[in-house]
Amino acid sequence: MASYSVDAIRTIALVGQADSGKTTLIEALLQRSGAIASMGSLERGDTVCDCDPLEREYRHSLTSALAHCSHADAELNLIDTPGYPDFIGQTIAALAAVETALVVVNAQSGIELNTRRMMDLAGERGLCRLLVVNKIDAERVELPALLADLREAFGKQVLPINLPSDGASRVVDCFFNPSGDSDFASVTEAHQALIDQVVEVDEALMARYLEQGEIDPHELHAPFERALREGHLIPLCFVSARSGAGVGELLDILARLAPNPSEGNPPLFFKGEGAAAKPFRSTPDPQRHVLAHVFKVMIDPFVGKLGIFRVHQGTLQRDMQLLVGDAKKPFKVGHLLRLQGKRYDEVTQLIPGDFGAVSKVEEIEFDAVLHDSHDEDQIHLKPLAFPEPMQGLAIEAKRRGDEQRIAEVLHRLLAEDPCVKLDYQADTQETVLRGMGDLHLRYLLDRLTSSYKLDVQTQPPRVPYRETITRTAEGHCRHKKQSGGAGQFGEVFLRVEPLPRGSGFSFVDTVKGGVIPSQFIPSVEKGVRSVLQRGPLAGFPVEDLQVTVYDGKSHSVDSKDIAFQAAGRKAMLDALKAAGAIVLEPIASIDISTPEGKLGDITSDLTGRRGQVLGSESLDQGMVLIHGQVPMAELDDYGGRLKSITAGQGGFNLQHSHYSAVPAEVQQRLAGAYKAVQEED
Repeated sequence: MASYSVDAIRTIALVGQADSGKTTLIEALLQRSGAIASMGSLERGDTVCDCDPLEREYRHSLTSALAHCSHADAELNLIDTPGYPDFIGQTIAALAAVETALVVVNAQSGIELNTRRMMDLAGERGLCRLLVVNKIDAERVELPALLADLREAFGKQVLPINLPSDGASRVVDCFFNPSGDSDFASVTEAHQALIDQVVEVDEALMARYLEQGEIDPHELHAPFERALREGHLIPLCFVSARSGAGVGELLDILARLAPNPSEGNPPLFFKGEGAAAKPFRSTPDPQRHVLAHVFKVMIDPFVGKLGIFRVHQGTLQRDMQLLVGDAKKPFKVGHLLRLQGKRYDEVTQLIPGDFGAVSKVEEIEFDAVLHDSHDEDQIHLKPLAFPEPMQGLAIEAKRRGDEQRIAEVLHRLLAEDPCVKLDYQADTQETVLRGMGDLHLRYLLDRLTSSYKLDVQTQPPRVPYRETITRTAEGHCRHKKQSGGAGQFGEVFLRVEPLPRGSGFSFVDTVKGGVIPSQFIPSVEKGVRSVLQRGPLAGFPVEDLQVTVYDGKSHSVDSKDIAFQAAGRKAMLDALKAAGAIVLEPIASIDISTPEGKLGDITSDLTGRRGQVLGSESLDQGMVLIHGQVPMAELDDYGGRLKSITAGQGGFNLQHSHYSAVPAEVQQRLAGAYKAVQEED
């Protein structure tokens, strides 16, 4: 049995920019609470949460990790998340499992791209948000200016709940403590501002406060939590994870003031499918039927597939039968695990607010709902929204015979990370691995080589060019073959005409009088379509044209399917030579977010890539969103270039828009390359 109740649980995700010190802060919280004897370090590679060998090599979190500790009768369930934007999928999933987001800010770097992004994402999910300024004792730190910047960026509801004191060697509480000394600002004024902000959410409390002039902060847990939940208050804590300054005070804040599972905003579940699905809220009651959400999947080389979940309702017990989403067949919970970094501890049960894992259940997938209610067998959450992975690498086995093994491993990576995609490009006959950026792809390739001992070779994906025609033309072929026995005969007259962009291909039969018997028309079409796979100009698929077969001849004995296939193919090639073939390239719609000061640089770079700006709009906090179009062929290195121009503050989204004719010099280059290949063959 659990030694704590639901009311004692706090679920917390530490999020923020890379190098803000999230992993070290969790080490400090675990050490101060007694969960570990001494702090690990990134340099030694012995922290609880960065337990993957590649994380030790990179010295950064690359995936989310779980830990837990106890403090002041509270059970703290913690999730450490990566800070690089390339791994944002792990962070988005973690936010779905908690009531509280601890947004960690590097005191030296100030507000960075991921700071804003995490504040927005946590706010959209209705989470309680706490800002934690870490590294307060570092050199060249201007804490008063940073406090002002945070309030300007995120609103007047950002209020310090403690302040640095004695040269940032400790912090002084500003909520329960009405006075004291700090390195800057007034503890008394900070205390007053907090009380004023909290009582505003309760009219009766506000009236009593105005009448009495003072309220004991110990009475304010419920309104404090409500102010957090409604976004009316964003407490700001100061801490140094390295020195320990403020770590104990942060534990106190989480234990005494952070919401428990019954106080946060519960997720919205759905029963049923489609338009008939009925929404309902989970209730953190251990006595009700089980509802748990799988927010992470891991493939452990020793344990196998792990489904890591948050219990939202009911008591999940070892050996019980559970269903996955809309599955009809239950699975037995053979091993119920609680995670502390890479350590898996067997437990007998988990209650609402707990994180846990089950192993070796192949049916479990990311974002699935586990439940034990057989009469509610179509339970699900609204699918989490993840950014589309834009950067890709064509990947293939370096050694013959590894193809099947690589396919299996790649699908494991897909199961673990919602921001990884695998596309097979039929046009270019390439398997393309897609991720969020260079670092993300490099990590995935390192996983293949270090964890799975697989060698692959990669290259930028080939651009899926197309060919089309610009004018009407006619083609003719008489296929006649006599070899002593039965011969082959088929004659075809056809016409090709251009269609509007995006129309694809149309085949029309207007043959009259049976000059080509109807049973051979499909053979003619098959011959025509065989030409469409590899156009005559540059070897790319041909589209946006109509082929009309209008005349021909047949022979009562020698006409066969193969004869009309050959005649159709050669007649099509004949027509295309006179139809003014051109090469088309894919054009993408692009949305680019950038600081206002970099608008000119981004516009110039886009123009240099044969792109065009269609418009722009202002965003919050000095950012601009640029709308444009650009050829896909010009975007190979765009992610890295954008990071360079905007110092890591920019981002972009791509979506295929249409195909357009390539410039004459590009067409000449592509046609020349194809001709050289043909001559070589």
